[in-house]
Amino acid sequence: MDKKAVLLTSVIFLCLSCPGCATLRHPVPQDLVTRAHIANMDDVRFVMGGSHTKMQESLLVSAKQEAPGDFPAGPGGVKVYPILAISGGGANGAYGAGLLKGWSEEGSRPVFKVVTGVSTGAIIAPLAFLGKEYDPELEKVYTTMATKDVMANKLPLMSLFGDSFASNAPLARTIAKMADKKLLARIAVEHKRGRRLLVGTANLDAERFVIWDMGAIAVRGDVELFRKVILASAAIPVIFPPSVFHVEADGKSYDELHADGGTLTQVFVTYKLLEGMEGAAKSLGIDPSKIKGKLYIIRNGYMSPTYEKVKANLASLAQRSFDMLIDSQGVGDAYRIYVFTKERGNDYNLAFIPPDFKGDSKEMFDPEMMRRLFNRGYEDAVHGYKWHKVPPGVDGPLIKSEEGT
Repeated sequence: MDKKAVLLTSVIFLCLSCPGCATLRHPVPQDLVTRAHIANMDDVRFVMGGSHTKMQESLLVSAKQEAPGDFPAGPGGVKVYPILAISGGGANGAYGAGLLKGWSEEGSRPVFKVVTGVSTGAIIAPLAFLGKEYDPELEKVYTTMATKDVMANKLPLMSLFGDSFASNAPLARTIAKMADKKLLARIAVEHKRGRRLLVGTANLDAERFVIWDMGAIAVRGDVELFRKVILASAAIPVIFPPSVFHVEADGKSYDELHADGGTLTQVFVTYKLLEGMEGAAKSLGIDPSKIKGKLYIIRNGYMSPTYEKVKANLASLAQRSFDMLIDSQGVGDAYRIYVFTKERGNDYNLAFIPPDFKGDSKEMFDPEMMRRLFNRGYEDAVHGYKWHKVPPGVDGPLIKSEEGT
């Protein structure tokens, strides 16, 4: 047996005998999950299910940071905040990107008080947050990006005994080009003016959704953390490796594994984050009854079943099954948020890929198909998008108003 064969045999033996040796970890204990935080940054994220945090208070303080004319009060002194929530959807994010550009050119796109994003929505969100000035960058990302700009295949042994089938190093480079110091500086300015940019990831150990305040990270100028959160939010488990975050809890150091926020929810809003904060709001001179939200959800996917001829092989079956799970979750999220929104007397608006658009991708991220989808979103919006006031299949309001209507 030659030296190369001996070396290969030794590597295989080590992998088989010790598959976990390369991934020694110090995960956060279960009872400390909601108290874990990035060192010296206890206000940049919120773990769902946790107690009140500085991040929750930041959302309330944001009302005091506004300039008088930013979000003027309407009849009865009620202030209506435009909120944009962008879903996951991979390459389908091209539709949302096109919709945003067309909306800008149509002229009715508001300045959003809050922008949230998950997965591909986390890539779109920072550019959407900064407004139409960044529409060209948004178009460039979602019409020129190919699979090679998102993922790189690993050697078979590395896939078999590693933490993913592919590397997302190309996506990390794509995000780094987009999220530079200039972008963070602009986001920091808007954060100080009382606007909020939020991105969601999934804590794999705790099975909890984590909301990151990207504006607070931008104020600190932490480019690496900003990029890392976006990369984690778009890291589809198994396909891509999770991102490791080093945290502290009760004075000790631990690590967390974070992946695609879409594994827990495809789209999110801030209402859960503010639950139980009425008392704190009043202490700051804020009357919660005088604040309403006008919610816009961009669902980067379909809201009805799609037909696809599935090949009888493991890869095609797995991909189709995964897509069905994500699609079903996205539809469920749209209905859940509708009920949540209407219960609080807020305005609900939903956009999604129309069922008559038929995509035909030659690869996972096909620039040609994404350009077609971007153009469709643009055309839908530039002529005045008719936002859906209820999710498809809902004939009337699910929630009765206080007047019983």
